[in-house]
Amino acid sequence: MAMSAAGLDHDQIAEKINRSADHVGRMMDWVAVPRSQPPTKRSPRAVERRVLDLRSAGESHDEIAARFKRNPRSIRQIEGLAHFRLAMDLLEREESSI
Repeated sequence: MAMSAAGLDHDQIAEKINRSADHVGRMMDWVAVPRSQPPTKRSPRAVERRVLDLRSAGESHDEIAARFKRNPRSIRQIEGLAHFRLAMDLLEREESSI
């Protein structure tokens, strides 16, 4: 889109990104289509909520990993993502109440 705004035509853009001019045209058309829905919610998924519940109950990453047949690093990553999603949800609620 930036290259198009800078005045390059589809052939020039295609050459720069190693695609066909038809492909570039389709991508430009797709980008121009407005979204039909707002972005999806960022609330934690079921597995993330369950990991948070188990952690708050005092279980270790190793215990939860054995329960879900994953490694502890994966469980830490799931927990971190859940905290991130909760924080984003909280910020979104605060912005809407202002």
